[in-house]
Amino acid sequence: MKRADHGNPPTRATITVLDVGDAGAPTRTNWRVFISSAVIILGITIWAIAAPEQAERIIGTTVDWASQKLGWVYIVTLTVVLGFVVFLAASRFGSIRLGPDHSRPRYGLGTWTAMLFAAGIGVDLMFYSVAGPVAQYLEPPTGAGETIEAARQSVVWTTFHYGISGWSLYALVGAALGYYAYRFKMPLSIRAALYPLIGRRIHGRTGDAVDIAATVATVFGLTASLGIGVLQLNFGLTYLFGWPEHIALQVGLALLGVAMATISCVSGVDRGIRRLSEINFLLAVGLMLYVLLSGKSTMLIDATVMNLGQFISHFPEMTLETFAIDRPDAWMNSWTLFFWAWWIAWSPFVGMFLARISRGRTIREFVTGVLVVPFLFTLVWISIFGNSAVDAVRSGHSEFGDLAISTPEHGFYMLLDQYPGATLVAAIATLTGLLFYVTSADSGALMMSSFTSHANRPGQDGPKWSRIFWALAVGALTLTMLFVGGFATIQYMTIVMALPFTVILYLIMVSFWKSLKQEEGNLRTSGTSHATGKPRKWRKRLARTVSNCQADDANRFIEQVAEPAMLEVANELAKTGAEVSLTTAQVPETRVRQLDLTVSLDGHLPFRYQIYPVLDATAVGQVPQQPAANGLRLEVFSATGSCGYDVMGLPRKQLIGDMVDRFERHVALGRSQTVSEDMAQFLKQPGNWSEDFSDADQ
Repeated sequence: MKRADHGNPPTRATITVLDVGDAGAPTRTNWRVFISSAVIILGITIWAIAAPEQAERIIGTTVDWASQKLGWVYIVTLTVVLGFVVFLAASRFGSIRLGPDHSRPRYGLGTWTAMLFAAGIGVDLMFYSVAGPVAQYLEPPTGAGETIEAARQSVVWTTFHYGISGWSLYALVGAALGYYAYRFKMPLSIRAALYPLIGRRIHGRTGDAVDIAATVATVFGLTASLGIGVLQLNFGLTYLFGWPEHIALQVGLALLGVAMATISCVSGVDRGIRRLSEINFLLAVGLMLYVLLSGKSTMLIDATVMNLGQFISHFPEMTLETFAIDRPDAWMNSWTLFFWAWWIAWSPFVGMFLARISRGRTIREFVTGVLVVPFLFTLVWISIFGNSAVDAVRSGHSEFGDLAISTPEHGFYMLLDQYPGATLVAAIATLTGLLFYVTSADSGALMMSSFTSHANRPGQDGPKWSRIFWALAVGALTLTMLFVGGFATIQYMTIVMALPFTVILYLIMVSFWKSLKQEEGNLRTSGTSHATGKPRKWRKRLARTVSNCQADDANRFIEQVAEPAMLEVANELAKTGAEVSLTTAQVPETRVRQLDLTVSLDGHLPFRYQIYPVLDATAVGQVPQQPAANGLRLEVFSATGSCGYDVMGLPRKQLIGDMVDRFERHVALGRSQTVSEDMAQFLKQPGNWSEDFSDADQ
């Protein structure tokens, strides 16, 4: 949406006419965010190439310090975020939609589930579903390895690291971004979620710093996952065709993955990512069922049930476990702290992607879907593959256990080698891993292009060239780290780069809570409007109610009454320094223009007053069974949906009174220093719009 240019301070507002071309106008690159992010990433990459030993030593020292001094921050953050999103879903705020109250989801439950699953779970799930449980069985964080207790806890620890704690980060970021973007027409960006705290500074350097932190964290989080993917796929081809595990083959795989990801992200969500996600989900389910049915089915089902029970009973203890006494530093850095930092690094782009595909869902539906569906799939997947791997080690295949720890990319395929039809199953697993790689890379590139762009409307994708750039950048960084043997450096950088975004997560929670409380207050204080008129004008009210408004009548009212009234209010608000937008566009199905007034308020939810033509098939006075196809209502909409009344036929002063009434209620719960106090003084002046409107019909 375009905004009127008001100067400094603004004194006049203008009408911006939107057409189909405006709605589809391409996004603009935010060069400050784009260049800053690229320079930071390029600088670290060059450093790692030029002095790999120095980089690994310095970053490793930093990670050791962060682990010992600040490790508890990651652990507490994941716990707080989980409690926050579960509370929101269970509370009265859970019924609020990510969009206007009348909006409904665009994607069906099956497609939506497949996309959130594919975006939020990378190829590393295949990597760690075998390596993780075997490592926890042989080398548990506490106690002796290779015991019955270690076997019972091995899958639980791996499930914990892939469980609902990490997905709660996606739920928080996704719900907050979707709320501001689709309910209040703000940009679909991380900075928008901080608007109630920092106000207009989201448009300046403070907002840029937030998006830079999100972009850099995302790049290193993705690189860690894709580096694992390249190693895994390389051994898959070695297993299938005997090709060597060599850097040249890894380069080819990375280039293939980048090419597929580029094609997919350029195609957009509907044609590229959606279809790949659905295929990926089906292949993963088929692979899991094959191992279940071909292996010790009864034992695996029993183990899955047992793992679920142990996870539930041990979760409160595990989620706050810092190992303060006899702390296993190496284990913490390799597992819990690395995974928590990894989740935090992924949360900006996955959260934004989930918001991108979740318009119209309630907060309760969104949080429940994001927490429960992937967790249940992950639990079953890790239980089947993990328990199968641990059972193989306990049955005497000690070389398999050693291999799964020393070269974990071999573990998954070595497990499949123990089943009939291993070659075919390994081929399907390789294809599944490739699709995991591509769906992570393409959704990541799509969201990073959004981080570094100015969108014209919520949900609009970044420029295609930017999507291609970020797909290539992540691929190039992955290859660079593989060349210099710097995968450990990438893991360490993930822990370090996630720390700044941890602070942003707390700010998002505070901002989101403030907005939800304010919206609740707005709903409590919303009362009758001047639009209903005074009792002594009941004849005119009845006449207006039973009239059958046509397109010509509505356009005439828009032109002669509504537009001048809204422009007058917009001009008065502009005098106070408000950031005002007044736009108009024709609604094709009605052939009537709509008017949309939006006012941005620092530290406060944006105010919106929209007059929108709605087809009315229940017009009074029509013959039954013959609805008035051309009957119209000019309904008032706020940011949260229809206000439920028609303003067609109101005089100008009464329409102005309705706008001012709603604006007063909106700012009453959280007045900003720059706008609301000035406006309040104006409203108190004699002769202005806060006067009694008993003569409004004259």
